Amino acid sequence: MTDFLLELRSEEIPARMQDKAREDLARLFAAELAKAGLAATETVTYATPRRLALIARGLPTETQAVSEELKGPKANAPEQALAGFLRKTGLTRDQLTERDGVLYAITEKPGRATAAVLAEAMPAIVRAFPWPKSMRWGAASASTESLRWVRPLHGIVALLGETLVDVEIAGIRSGVATYGHRFHHPGQITIGSSADYVEKLRACHVILDQDERRALIRDRATALAADAGLTLVEDEGLVAENAGLTEWPVPLLGRFDADFLSVPPEVIQLTARVNQKYFVCRSADGALANAFVCTANIEAIDGGAKIVEGNRKVLAARLSDARFFYDTDLKTPLEEQAAKLSNIVFHEKLGTVADKVDRVAKLARWLVEEGIVPPVDGVTKEHTAYLAGRAAELAKADLVTGMVGEFPELQGLMGGYYAAAQGEPREIADAIRDHYKPVGQGDDVPTAPVTVAVSLADKLDTIASFFSTGEKPTGSKDPFALRRAALGIISLLRQNQSRMSVVGVALHAIAPRLIAAQHESDRAPLIAALPKITELLSKESAPHFMLGIVQAVKAMPDPRKFNEKVFVEALTSAAEVRDFLLDRLEVMTRQEGGRFDIIRAAQIIDGDRGKEDDLVRLLARVHALQAFVTTDDGANLLAGYKRAANILKKEAYTPDTEGNPKTLSYTPEKAEADLIAALESAEPAAAAAVAAEDFERAMAALASLRAPIDAFFDSVTVNDADPAKRAARLALLARVRAAVHTVADFSKIEG
Repeated sequence: MTDFLLELRSEEIPARMQDKAREDLARLFAAELAKAGLAATETVTYATPRRLALIARGLPTETQAVSEELKGPKANAPEQALAGFLRKTGLTRDQLTERDGVLYAITEKPGRATAAVLAEAMPAIVRAFPWPKSMRWGAASASTESLRWVRPLHGIVALLGETLVDVEIAGIRSGVATYGHRFHHPGQITIGSSADYVEKLRACHVILDQDERRALIRDRATALAADAGLTLVEDEGLVAENAGLTEWPVPLLGRFDADFLSVPPEVIQLTARVNQKYFVCRSADGALANAFVCTANIEAIDGGAKIVEGNRKVLAARLSDARFFYDTDLKTPLEEQAAKLSNIVFHEKLGTVADKVDRVAKLARWLVEEGIVPPVDGVTKEHTAYLAGRAAELAKADLVTGMVGEFPELQGLMGGYYAAAQGEPREIADAIRDHYKPVGQGDDVPTAPVTVAVSLADKLDTIASFFSTGEKPTGSKDPFALRRAALGIISLLRQNQSRMSVVGVALHAIAPRLIAAQHESDRAPLIAALPKITELLSKESAPHFMLGIVQAVKAMPDPRKFNEKVFVEALTSAAEVRDFLLDRLEVMTRQEGGRFDIIRAAQIIDGDRGKEDDLVRLLARVHALQAFVTTDDGANLLAGYKRAANILKKEAYTPDTEGNPKTLSYTPEKAEADLIAALESAEPAAAAAVAAEDFERAMAALASLRAPIDAFFDSVTVNDADPAKRAARLALLARVRAAVHTVADFSKIEG
């Protein structure tokens, strides 16, 4: 067994591509060896700015000899069939082996030298390498068939043990020489084998292991900050990037002018991070300090003083630009900035950003007025609604500022700073700052009422608007980040226990825009009908939404002007928004360890299969149901329910339109009477508990049916020869099913 070393030396590989390149190199190498029946016992990959390397350990010196057997025609097959098989195999009739009347072609393939396999594999690996961006270079680049690599490829080292594997790729022939650090050791290094490769490069100021470089940067930067009485602001992404930019990293601490600390700290940190790849530090009180840590790629003879000074000057120029943007933006009130949003198209079907802001402001106020978002402590509902509307009107104004134009990542954050500096109330400034939150799992979820109202309104408007125009996520495509917005809505509702009918709120968000698209003469009765429709939708479950619309239309001053299509479209889109949120809630709950079947069962809230659209109530139902079905009572009740439901399905039973009289025409058997008595007690108890949203108590009420149901199926014949008994017992099973459905649709639960 021996080891193989491959180094592909090029000009600078972008830091962001290096980790994926190492994975791809290992994957392609293993795949090429597998074709020849080879496999390494261990594969290690390295990446620096100037090289991509692989060491494969435990390779045999040659592949094993193999015997390949190909089945042919029968021995007495027609001559044409035999001739075709011989042409295919390249053998003669005498070379075939007959077994059980069938001819076989057996070919013995001797083993191949591993070096020969590697010589074939390397060109295939290099030419198939999936760089995100690649280039051609030199005279050969005139042809589209020329080699593509991330940057011009300059050298190849390929050693199997201590033996060179001779290969040529695009005019570059493999050898045993590489180069060390560009400045500390620019000369050639002769590599003996993979055993001395890493240490020879280290002696020439190249730390090959990217993890070692990261640890060095992380530890040294932390120590430099601590020596200065500061704390380094941790940033693993920046650690990885600096490790990908250097072969011999040397962290250095510098200082910038403290006057720049008048700029918001996030701006300073982003300027240092994005433009210069510097770390920043905090002082003992937690405030941002006028210090930075840069990472040099050399050990300077002056200890890095000139490097630090040069980097300080560059950072000062960047911070001067940032301060100019900040000071200039402060001179223009956010209201004036917001007026410019009418010149920016939000979406061709949804108007400008100013149109969106107007919709969000109205919806934010309405969420407070309806009590979905509570008022600020010590503040009236009316004033909280005003604050929410005002915050929404200014929330997007920073999109046209110079600072956000330079750093889009600061949208919202800069608006909050500008609002506070221009005298807006704290609640408004905070809402502007945080209204994009949460932007992903693990992000902070706002709890301040004004912020919650604006954040909810913004995300609800985005989803409802795009759904109403047919711009929905499909498969893996979600260009408008609607799935992320949905997760944000769910997190906000769950964190703040905000209660709302998703369909009602979505309809409220959608309908005004659709009404506005109608002729002026048609608007008044539709607008007059909207509050009544919203009121009905917030009280009724999904199957009754259309009935609510019909009732509202009948009460309109002039129903003849009602454009039914407008509200049918609005209602359909609102229901789709609900289903979309339910789907995202299912995904989120499953990621947290919840069962998908429990979630689907809890969505169904009545016998008509209406869907729950109060997400807080749904989650309470899910938690109670998940706890219940894991108990013996829950498991046995589920079994009894499914047996009853299967019988009803098999018999195609539908409840009598006249109802199911409880007075029987016969004397029931004991188990039958016991079940009837249990239902008489459990039905109202479960219904009352559900109405009170005490789902644990509702489950307990249903649990009382467990023993009577078991006894009923053990001793009572449902399909009795007597039609009256059969009908009554089917009706009794239907009552059992209906009682269970008051809590959830148990048919969705597995087991």
